[in-house]
Amino acid sequence: MSRQTYNPRVQIETLKIFCDLVDSQSFTRAAEANYVTQSAVSQQVRGLETKFKRKLLERVRGRREVRLTKDGEAFYQESRNVVAAYLRLEERMRTLTGTISGAVHVATVYSIGLHELPPAIRRFMGLYPEAKIDLEYSRTTSIVRDVLAGTVELGVVAYPKRKSGLKVVPLKGDRLVLICPPKHPLAKQKQVNARALDGLDFVLFERDIPTRQATDRILRAHGVSVHKVAEFDNIETIKRAVEVGFGVAIVPRPSVLDEQRSGQLAVVALAEPEWTRSVGLIYRSDRTLGTAARKFIELLTETSEKVGRED
Repeated sequence: MSRQTYNPRVQIETLKIFCDLVDSQSFTRAAEANYVTQSAVSQQVRGLETKFKRKLLERVRGRREVRLTKDGEAFYQESRNVVAAYLRLEERMRTLTGTISGAVHVATVYSIGLHELPPAIRRFMGLYPEAKIDLEYSRTTSIVRDVLAGTVELGVVAYPKRKSGLKVVPLKGDRLVLICPPKHPLAKQKQVNARALDGLDFVLFERDIPTRQATDRILRAHGVSVHKVAEFDNIETIKRAVEVGFGVAIVPRPSVLDEQRSGQLAVVALAEPEWTRSVGLIYRSDRTLGTAARKFIELLTETSEKVGRED
C-alpha cells in the first residue's frame, strides 16, 4: 500500500489575510477587514510559515509594525497576484449574470457620511438592490491609510491630497459657513467677512482635521485671531456646543441645513471666495475595482456634476 503524506492546502482567504496584514501593518486592521480575531490572523501566518517551512514575517522590536523577510517578500508578491486573480474571477462570474452585486466598503468623515452621502446611497440601493454599501466613519488620516492598506475599497474625504498610490476623483465641493446661536450678534447678518471674526470665541475641529487646517490657514491669511474655546473631532458635537452657547464655528453648509430650518442655529455666509471645502473620492490606484464599486463611483460623479449644474 502506498504511503500518502498529508499536505494541507492553502485557502484564498488565508492569502488575503496575509496580504492585508502586510499592507496595513496591523494585526487589528487585518482582523477587522476579514471579520476574524487577531489571534486567528496570527494562527494563519504561523500556518503559512509551517506549510512552506519559511519565516515570512518578523516583528520589529519595540514597535507594532511587521517586516517581510526576503522569503516573505517573494511570498507576498505572489500571494497578491493570486488574490487579485481570484477577485477578478469572482467579479467575472457575477457579471455573467448581468446583476450588480457584492459589498462596497466605503469610509468617510461624519460631515459627509451623515449629510451628503445618504441620498446617493439610497439611489444606489434602489438601482442595484443586490449590492450593498458598507459605510464606516473615520478620520481623514485613517481613511487614507486604510485605503492604501487595502482594508477599505473607497474613501470620501474633504480636501483630498494627491498621494503616491492613490487615485483621486473630484466631487462637488461645499461652501463653509459660520454658525452661531440665534441670539448671537452676528445671527441676523446675511454675510460676514473674515475680519468680523477677530477675537470671537470659537468651537473648532481638532488640529489634524483638514477643515480645521483650512480654517486656520484662511484666518491667518486675513490676519484674524480667534479665541479657542473647545476642539472636537466630529461635526455633530461641534453643532451641539454652538447651540448651547460655547461660541461660533465654521462648518460645511450641508451639515447644518436641518438646524437652520428648525431655527436651532443661525447660518451666516462667509464673504471671501476661499471659504470652500473640496471633496473627493479616493481609492488605491493599483487596485482593480469591482463592478459595484465602479457603479457607485459613477453615481457619485453624476450626482456631483448635476448638483454643480444646478448651482
